[in-house]
Amino acid sequence: MPEHQSTQAEVPAQAGVVRAQAAARTGDAAGTKLGMFVGGLIVALVVGFTLGKVLGPAESPTQGATTGAPAASPGMGGVHVHAPQASAGSEVGGLAVSSGGYTLAPAATVFGAPGPQQLKFVVNGADGKPVTDFAVVHDKPLHLVVVRRDMTGYQHLHPTMAADGTWTVQADLATPGPWRAYADFTAISAGGTQTAIALGTDLTVAGDYRPQPLPAAAREAAADGLTAGYEGTPVIGASQPMLFTVKQGGATAKLEPYLGSFGHLVVLRELDLAYVHVHPEPALVNGGVKFWLAAPSPGRYRMFFDYSVGGKVRTAQYTLEVK
Repeated sequence: MPEHQSTQAEVPAQAGVVRAQAAARTGDAAGTKLGMFVGGLIVALVVGFTLGKVLGPAESPTQGATTGAPAASPGMGGVHVHAPQASAGSEVGGLAVSSGGYTLAPAATVFGAPGPQQLKFVVNGADGKPVTDFAVVHDKPLHLVVVRRDMTGYQHLHPTMAADGTWTVQADLATPGPWRAYADFTAISAGGTQTAIALGTDLTVAGDYRPQPLPAAAREAAADGLTAGYEGTPVIGASQPMLFTVKQGGATAKLEPYLGSFGHLVVLRELDLAYVHVHPEPALVNGGVKFWLAAPSPGRYRMFFDYSVGGKVRTAQYTLEVK
């Protein structure tokens, strides 16, 4: 619940107290009783509201003991801490090259042939100058996600930044056609304010583009003898828990910290490729990674779950249908 709603609860509470005091001064017994009743009711509501903020939403059947939260790591510009339930994704990003006073400026967006490509870009601030102060989120100051328009070829990359604010990374644009790149970062202003944002840009690889159909919806994805599945059903506009668990030989696999967390989830919407990077809770829940997700609209989505087992990072991919 947004913080500003607490001030809205305080206003009627104060008004109830004023009314009760006015009634007492005039000796109006009925007014006094009414004021006391209203004041008591408001106090009860405010207490309930406060407890709700402290306790958070009710747990789903996925709740369980939590263990082994990865330690926070220091880095560029300071560490940004996410409240997982607050980053639930009812708002999407990555649809614009410029938003919130920040602009993504790629050095090149058209490539003559498929294959490895060096991507270079800067993030300009409202003053038109490259931003160089970023908070560290999941061990990195900036995450770059690259995917083809048909949602194949997914890559989660981590560019390096030069002193002048230029970011550089190698991406594998292995097939022709339109691609999309998302810069996911948290910038720090001169006053210390942190702004989390995702900007997007189109990339084009020359050649014959043959889009692949979206796979059918499924709750499990298998690779290298591991099966990653999830529980939970997203709904429109309300955060719901999603628990991702990895199985190996019928037993729950031991997940290892990767980029400061036990897992990462990127969600892309079909057609416009709207972007949602959902952050997990810091500790495992019954051996799985718990995220909070709110679907921004009906439709089909592609989910990409990054996790590490046995020192190797893998990505489980799912098609999700929201009605």
